[in-house]
Amino acid sequence: MNPADSADDSIRPWGRYEILQESSTFKVKSIWVKPHARLSYQKHKYRAEHWFITQGEGEVTINGVTHPVAAGSFIEFGAGDLHRMSNTGDQELIFIEVQTGSYFGEDDIERVEDDFGR
Repeated sequence: MNPADSADDSIRPWGRYEILQESSTFKVKSIWVKPHARLSYQKHKYRAEHWFITQGEGEVTINGVTHPVAAGSFIEFGAGDLHRMSNTGDQELIFIEVQTGSYFGEDDIERVEDDFGR
């Protein structure tokens, strides 16, 4: 099955994501970031996130510090940490996101900077 055909896909201006698994204590997503796009600079009140890069190259910014990432990179940050993923390459950047905490709703996103005016 093509991931784009899944009913769990959510389209965003920077790419898309698919929920792979979820429970009351975690949520797992696969996230595709378009070339030269980036997610909003954001934080969460109720969850930590753990990212494993599976394809592409980019930069992750956590609390104002930016680091390069590529396939095989692992990033983690806690609730309240500001974070952003940027795709600096010419192909999709794909990563697996594991959320842990007490609440995983999309309304637990506080954006402090966003390229798309959200």
